Amino acid sequence: MFLKSNRVMETNDRITAILAHLRGGVAGIYTQRKLDELDKELGTQDWENFVKEIKTTFSDKTKAVDAEWKIESFKQGKKNTADFMIEFDALAMKADTDELHAIFY
Repeated sequence: MFLKSNRVMETNDRITAILAHLRGGVAGIYTQRKLDELDKELGTQDWENFVKEIKTTFSDKTKAVDAEWKIESFKQGKKNTADFMIEFDALAMKADTDELHAIFY
């Protein structure tokens, strides 16, 4: 919406505008690396590749992998069985596992 309302049309300008809003943590590291790449390149960046790279880098796939790892190491310990099952179901949903995979765990 920002790009359209401010009529940012050039690909390099669009990429720079987006990178200007990414700060801190992984986003800041990604931004610095990408800005360094932009400084070295003389030509215009490919918008489709940039969008694909952003989606891949910041997708929720890592959350699903983390939740799957937590399921694999999840122990009941002294938890009430009902509490254990509720937490297990929540992790299974985050990991986006099907029923067969959840039964395996």
